[in-house]
Amino acid sequence: MVRILFFTLAPASVLLIAALSLVWPGAWWLLLVVGPFILLGVYDLLQTRHTIPRIYPVIGRLRYLFESIRPEIQQYFVETDTNGTPINREFRSLVYQRAKGDRDTRPFGTQFDVYRPGYEWINPSLNPTPVAKQESRVRIGCSQCSQPYEASHLNISAMSFGALSRHAIEALNRGARKGGFAHNTGEGGISDYHRAGGGDLIWQIGTGYFGCRNHDGSFNADTFAEKAVDPQVKMIEIKLSQGAKPGHGGILPAAKVTPEIARIRDVPLGQDVISPPAHTAFDSPIGLLEFVARLRELSGGKPVGFKLCIGIKSEFLAICKAMLETGITPDFITIDGSEGGTGAAPIELTNSVGTPMRDGVSFVHSALRGIGLRDQIKLIAAGKAISAFHIIRTMALGADLINAARAMMLALGCIQSRNCNRNICPTGVATQDPARYKQLNIADKAKRVARYHDTTIHAMLELISSAGLNDPSEVMPHHIYRRVNGPTIKTYADLYPGIECDCLLNSGTVPPAWRDDWRRADPSRWA
Repeated sequence: MVRILFFTLAPASVLLIAALSLVWPGAWWLLLVVGPFILLGVYDLLQTRHTIPRIYPVIGRLRYLFESIRPEIQQYFVETDTNGTPINREFRSLVYQRAKGDRDTRPFGTQFDVYRPGYEWINPSLNPTPVAKQESRVRIGCSQCSQPYEASHLNISAMSFGALSRHAIEALNRGARKGGFAHNTGEGGISDYHRAGGGDLIWQIGTGYFGCRNHDGSFNADTFAEKAVDPQVKMIEIKLSQGAKPGHGGILPAAKVTPEIARIRDVPLGQDVISPPAHTAFDSPIGLLEFVARLRELSGGKPVGFKLCIGIKSEFLAICKAMLETGITPDFITIDGSEGGTGAAPIELTNSVGTPMRDGVSFVHSALRGIGLRDQIKLIAAGKAISAFHIIRTMALGADLINAARAMMLALGCIQSRNCNRNICPTGVATQDPARYKQLNIADKAKRVARYHDTTIHAMLELISSAGLNDPSEVMPHHIYRRVNGPTIKTYADLYPGIECDCLLNSGTVPPAWRDDWRRADPSRWA
């Protein structure tokens, strides 16, 4: 550990110079070389704003040196997203600057090659509308819900205590309260650190039923009801699958399972915590919706929905048929994408399984329109949304609001070292090592999370204004453009064609491309 090494080497260096001065009086001049580094290290240990120098005194400063020359070198570090759109370090810098309250404007125009296939944009209007002073809220709660929730367009996506440190969880929740947005607990359950900030919570119930389980791993309705009625819990989300590892249960490596986490989750200490791949409380689409209704009743009428990464289309359509058959509708559906992040996942699953988020959102939006229930159910998209334009283009496909995990971690100070699964996160965000997470200043990071949210929402409202629109709900597929190849440009309306309202309710009006999947969909069983 660098901190321990500094505590050892700093006094040892002074003692060595003192001993050397007994035979060489000029040795005291060495303090002019060593002294500034010792003083800088002491300052790093005492300051509370920057986590990396606190954990890595002196040498952690090299990061800020590299950051200072980033504008000149960032063009050599270009990445692309799943659709080929350039995503370089510009977006990470954007989060850091907004979180810190620094100026986020740029000189010299766009950083992207606008003639490259995959480049996307929204066209401005010659009659921009006034920029709204504050965002409108999204009301989540169908006719069967008695406690609807007014949500922000940008919220914190699911990240469990265990995957993230206690300081990171508390900072996120405090930030959510400051900014007036929601914080998804992740499947690890509600911890004291989720409650400490007082921010609105979306309680995620995964296949392990952590926080509401019996000793055998089955669902415990009494424990759920006791916690779900807490006023801080605003919504309940049933996790069916996760984009980074669909078809596989959640993974918490043994190195991150502390006695406290083992107690909260009711799992053995010293073993990997791997959630079952499927739920045991239900085994069919109809069973899922009956579980939704049961949780809504146990929670006192709060909004209940489910999260999934779209896979076999007929299975989701089976859920749609189950809605029609039972009359039960979820209040919201969260669509994760195969490009979603995670702290630990098998390589093959994270790289090659699941539908990308934009395709999934478009499909679910169309399916709900096809059965005439789109106005009852809100859609939440989760997957690599960082900038205001990311939010806008996802809402153009049908999403009502966005959950972000990666961006919120960056706002906390994450540098994407990709050591989340090894418990050696250098920023104290994704580790259970107290020598690391205790260096993360909760109050300061909470301000950064809230500041990132607020500035991004303001940027979203500016985009809406520039397009001549009055509200994010007015963004439609034809507003977003993509360069397909050379001079060929298409809108999202061309790339993601929808279907007519109620067309799935009559066998004679089912679109040809949907007929086979609709025919195979069976509400009484999975495919």
